[in-house]
Parts: sequence; C-alpha cells; structure tokens
Amino acid sequence: MTPEFIREIREHAGNRLLLLPGVTAVVVDDLGRVLLGRRADTGGWSVIGGIPEPGEQPADTAVREVYEETAVRCVPEQVVLVEMLEPFTYPNGDVCQFQDTTFRCRATGGEARVNDHESLEVGWFEPDALPPLHPFALHRIRHALAGGPTWFAPAAELPAEPAAVPAAAGVPAGQEAAPAWVPEGIPE
Repeated sequence: MTPEFIREIREHAGNRLLLLPGVTAVVVDDLGRVLLGRRADTGGWSVIGGIPEPGEQPADTAVREVYEETAVRCVPEQVVLVEMLEPFTYPNGDVCQFQDTTFRCRATGGEARVNDHESLEVGWFEPDALPPLHPFALHRIRHALAGGPTWFAPAAELPAEPAAVPAAAGVPAGQEAAPAWVPEGIPE
C-alpha cells in the first residue's frame, strides 16, 4: 500500500522519479526457517518489507512491517545489505528508485498468519526448500544467511546456497542484547 505522504508528493511530482527509502526484513526463527509472505499484488512469495514513515527509524520499520503483515514479532539483529535498486515503473506510470536496507531479524513471538490485505499467505520455509522467489528476495535471503554484513560484497562472492543461521545469530545463549531502540506501536 502506498503511504499517504507519498501520495501527497505524487500530487506535485506527477510520475517523475522519486528516490525512496525501503526496508526489508529477513526473519529467521529458532529452527533456522525463513519467514515469507505471498504478496497480494503479484501473487509471488517474497521477504517482508516496506517504506518507513516520516521520522521512523529503519529498524522500527522492519519490526512494524513484519508485525503488520504476518503477526510475527521480531528483533532486528544486523544490517546485512544496503543497496540502491534500479528504477522501477509501476503500471500507473509512477517511477521510483528504492534505497533498500535489509535486516536479518530473529523471530521472538507471534504466530505467522496473514495479518493485513498485502499478503495472501505467510509461512516459514527451510532455507533449502524455499518456494520460487523473485531474485530480489533470494538475493536478500542469501545475504542475510551468509552470517555477516555484506553490503560491500558483490553477489557473485556469496555462496550459491544459503546456510542456516543460528537462532541468536552467533550470540551465546542467554547473552542476547536488547535492542538500543524501542519499537513503537507493536503490542507486547
């Protein structure tokens, strides 16, 4: 869904290119599975993501979008990819170019279910049994499961198959750190 502030900008900018922030969350559960949603607009499976609201921190956007779309609660653990995407033209003629920040997130609660009108289905998938995915989603999953920040590594240097990520993403059990930010608007 297009945020209201972007609709207001479009009233003045028309269809011209807008550079917009985007946030993607690759959510991994305690079993190493990846959370995906089947999008209502394309019918394809993808990772969860969206556009930050004005003033919203990217990590908060990841938490909000995951909860809004899937009812899963998560904690962003690491920025794994920062990438300027190619410009994209929507069917209505609007042109956007997104600067995407991808977070690897750890699921902390909630039951995966369709939680809004943007998804047809949601589910957990083993990294070696993913449904057909757009290269955008697969690229992000591979980076997130590679085990560290990789915004500087060309995609060709990543392993061909994603590896499982431990539930606490390398943090010893019992030593998980609380996030330095507090997400707003997500029920406890």
